[in-house]
Amino acid sequence: MNMEGLLLLAPAAIYMMAMTLTPGPNNVMLTASGANYGYRRTLPHITGILLGCFVLFSLIALGLGLLFERYPMVQTVLKIVGSVYLLWLAWKIARAAPPNLDIDSDSKPLLLWQAAAFQFANPKAWVMGLALMAGFLPEGGNPVLNALFLAAFSELVAWPCISLWALFGVALGKLLKTPLHWRWFNGTMGVMTAACVVFILA
Repeated sequence: MNMEGLLLLAPAAIYMMAMTLTPGPNNVMLTASGANYGYRRTLPHITGILLGCFVLFSLIALGLGLLFERYPMVQTVLKIVGSVYLLWLAWKIARAAPPNLDIDSDSKPLLLWQAAAFQFANPKAWVMGLALMAGFLPEGGNPVLNALFLAAFSELVAWPCISLWALFGVALGKLLKTPLHWRWFNGTMGVMTAACVVFILA
């Protein structure tokens, strides 16, 4: 990766931290899994999310790479659409009610392949991948290597962030949180998500 790509790593890391620390399908499920099964039994779920997002993000970049070369306006449109969606998502996150963490007593932790496959049906994962590759993939250098490197780097950043949700779930199993605490948390995460638009449009 060239110097341009290296300079994009810091804002890309901030973007991934904001996106993976905010409430969403994956994090709600990880919190519930952590509360019910503990961190160790939730590790296959965490690994599946990272693997699934790596594959999804790589395919997004490799599939859109040629399209961006032929039609540069597509990348601009994706940035605008992705930014509008992120602002809407930030508003929804900021006003979100406390998540429902009820789980059937007969349920089991999500398997690695189940968590990986879920990413292809997870709209937040698609938006993350599209915005990540549209906003932070360098123009110079080998596009395949750039895509794989950025996808791998993003999951390296995401791993401790989503792990925090599982560990938070472990804590929830022992300590109850009030709706007021969730409102404050969701409001802060909403602001962080909205701030990512600056990096995408820069």
